[in-house]
Amino acid sequence: MVLHGRYPITETRVERETRALVSRGYSVDVICLRYEGESATAIEDNVRVYRLPVKRHRNSGVWVQFWEYLAFFALAFLKLSLLDRTRRYKTVQVHNLPDFLVFAALVPKLRGAKVVLDLHDLMPEFYAARFQRSLCSLPVRLIRLQEHWSCRFADHVITVTELWRRTLLDRGVPSRKVSVVMNVADSNIFNRNARRAPPRTSGEFRMIYHGNLTHRYGVDLAVRAVARIRKQIPNIHLLIHGGGPLLAALRRQAADLGLDGAVTFSTTQVPTPELPSLIDTADIGIVPYRPDVFTDGILPTKLMEYVAMGLPVIAARTACIASYFDEDMVTFFPPGDDEALADCIRKLYDDPARRALMVEQSQAFLCLHNWDTESAAYVALVDRLQTSSRGPIEVAEVGSA
Repeated sequence: MVLHGRYPITETRVERETRALVSRGYSVDVICLRYEGESATAIEDNVRVYRLPVKRHRNSGVWVQFWEYLAFFALAFLKLSLLDRTRRYKTVQVHNLPDFLVFAALVPKLRGAKVVLDLHDLMPEFYAARFQRSLCSLPVRLIRLQEHWSCRFADHVITVTELWRRTLLDRGVPSRKVSVVMNVADSNIFNRNARRAPPRTSGEFRMIYHGNLTHRYGVDLAVRAVARIRKQIPNIHLLIHGGGPLLAALRRQAADLGLDGAVTFSTTQVPTPELPSLIDTADIGIVPYRPDVFTDGILPTKLMEYVAMGLPVIAARTACIASYFDEDMVTFFPPGDDEALADCIRKLYDDPARRALMVEQSQAFLCLHNWDTESAAYVALVDRLQTSSRGPIEVAEVGSA
């Protein structure tokens, strides 16, 4: 596997997929970024990890990001080509962003390896939303062109939701070539049966958001919502766990609104198995996304983790979320509307029975979409791609955050 990101921390999808492959007897290598203090090579849960010295430039301009992508592409191409001489990979899986990273697998592909492109995000929508461009603008059309050629180069394409699968079909990718492997929560880690009653002091009503802190994810809306209803719910508390470009602004916002004690921040990166202990302290999970062409197609992993932990959820009504969850499973509010979000919080605070009903109804989602099912389908896909291969099976993953 190849990814322009940090492994295993922050890359839960890649981590889940590697674990699924290893558990079925595959040998897996990962080529990824090297962060300060990390070794160039390591063994992580029976996975060989090769880390490349490319520095992240988060939230920089488009050209800085582009050159960073090119630098990682070049090093990943060389590393994978060299490893393939001895490892003789049967499958190479490349994780975007960027899509064109898939061409790092050229040498193994010429030798006969199968190449899988795993589209965590659709790059045209991601770029259009981040840089406020139209999908018809020239830069976005160029990004769609590299997406097109990247998908053509790959033997198979994986994406994360049915909505994005249909988008790829509309762009000309053959239906036989596209599969969905959802970012559902791993039931071995996120499990409502392991949930205990959250500790309480002075009748606290606790909410949680965990994940990246960017404008599009609307965490500032949740902070404003807390300010709106603090007088009605004096012991309300919002835990914000994560980091990102909005962190400093969120701290200032909470201080300016006089929310010391009502809004707290947790910024230490923790391994995925430790996240349930944070979620377990909350009464409600918050998914306060703003509306844009990118967030409209996202099915947030955090939402599915809350549901798996038996936590009622308030979420922005985006097209993708609404296609998987109904109003009995999730309490919706219009994206971008902090007043409506505050009203939803107040109603759920006043109605414990409604919260309990949401937890029970949302389990219907888990019956249809769970990691046991998704991982089995994913491994079966890798099996099918190399049924004609002989000898020991090796899988290399290459990806990008």
